[in-house]
Amino acid sequence: MSAAASAARTIDWTALSAKLKPETVAAVSAFRRRHADLTKTVAELREQLAPIDFARYRSVLKNSRIVDEAERAAKAFRPASYDLTEQLRIIKEQETKAVAAAQLTASKVNAELLELNELLTHIETARPIEQLTTEDVVKALPEIDTTVEKMSKRGQWRVPGYYEKFGEFIVGF
Repeated sequence: MSAAASAARTIDWTALSAKLKPETVAAVSAFRRRHADLTKTVAELREQLAPIDFARYRSVLKNSRIVDEAERAAKAFRPASYDLTEQLRIIKEQETKAVAAAQLTASKVNAELLELNELLTHIETARPIEQLTTEDVVKALPEIDTTVEKMSKRGQWRVPGYYEKFGEFIVGF
């Protein structure tokens, strides 16, 4: 058993699938399915391997020289072997980049979750708006106090853009 095959068997695919994007899970699943199909096909083809009966061909064919050449070619045949180190290196680099990106995303999501939990705590512990006073609002946003002072000194009692956005509310008597 190769090291890659034993490593692939130790991976918890369900836990890994829960941590990846749906597109990535689909791509990995398709790759695993294709690999399983090819492994099955190779096993079937190895079982079907039947020796060639050259003696039978010699007895049937008049030109035995052709059979001799075919036999020599068959015996000399060696399947091509390819150096896959470069492809494996590229795959390893991509895997490293993907893991780094996943860890970065996980850290960002965790930071955002902490921020959202803090915000939720503030929302849950906040006083209702009916209980707020103007002092509370000024304490939260001190620039409101200076803005109101400037507007009152100018005699400006309307907030710019308010009526354009919300309309004028007039109660008739």
